[in-house]
Amino acid sequence: MAETGKREVDFADRNETDTVKAKRLKNDPNSDQDNHNESVSANPLFGFKTTTVLRDSAREKNMFIHGKLNDQDAVIILEKTPIREDTLLEIFNGSRLKLDMRNDIYSTYQLQPPAHLNEMKTTVVCPATEKHVKKYLRQETYLVQETGEDYRSITLPYIQSQSFSVQWVYNILEKKAEAERIVYEDPDQDVGFVLLPDFKWDQKQLDDLHLIAIVHRRDIKSLRDLTALHLPLLTNICKKGEESILKRYGVAASKLKVYLHYQPSYYHLHIHFNALSYEAPGCGVEHAHLLSDVIQNLQADSQYYHSRSLSFPLRADQGLLSKFKDAGKL
Repeated sequence: MAETGKREVDFADRNETDTVKAKRLKNDPNSDQDNHNESVSANPLFGFKTTTVLRDSAREKNMFIHGKLNDQDAVIILEKTPIREDTLLEIFNGSRLKLDMRNDIYSTYQLQPPAHLNEMKTTVVCPATEKHVKKYLRQETYLVQETGEDYRSITLPYIQSQSFSVQWVYNILEKKAEAERIVYEDPDQDVGFVLLPDFKWDQKQLDDLHLIAIVHRRDIKSLRDLTALHLPLLTNICKKGEESILKRYGVAASKLKVYLHYQPSYYHLHIHFNALSYEAPGCGVEHAHLLSDVIQNLQADSQYYHSRSLSFPLRADQGLLSKFKDAGKL
């Protein structure tokens, strides 16, 4: 009953506010311009003009849109957020339902939940470069097998020739951005790291828990750079990352997937911590390497990832794929 009363008060407050606003608009000749300015400041997507839908997925309930925002190229990512258990009572009691079909014991409805429970996570990339647009465009995918020599003669020169900026990573490490999102930090410059939620996780439920450990060291681009000399770093991340997640979220190590991507999405060593039951994008066998396996491989052979052949997927539009084709590797 207390909640119902609060909602009624809130509704009355909104009506009173709307009445005051309506009077102001009626009497103020500059109200149209003020209203426009308020809309722009309250909604950073105001005026966005869609050019094309790059990709959408009914299964993952997301959509990637390319367009113009304030005359700049932009990519907007819309994602339906997961249903949370703590909102079920409000969904059941406060939603509007429209019957679609009824047959014996089965019924289907269109359910419209309360507005605040019908949110979409929205990511804005602006200004977006051609690389961003291509990254999110649906493309045919190929599986590449890269030997150690291929890495040194094809992949590494390609990485070095491209302007893959990781300044945003340095901003996090230097507390110039996202400092309030850091869950844990070990400041040691050799074995230390920061742990923070991945942007894809809205932190409203643990089913899709996803955190990233970003190392302080700036000389490790990817799995290929790791040797036995980096074992203290990797074991420290594993141990303290799992301890921090248990303390903060109550999720035990036995309920986590801890892994690295190869190829990574950006070339500064980082490690993913996922809820075991969550099928995060890129956690398949062709892309992810369990941290526990990486540690054991390096314990057995310090140069394991310098010589080992590694397979990974590449999209048709990625420049690295062209380099492998030019070298006769595909």
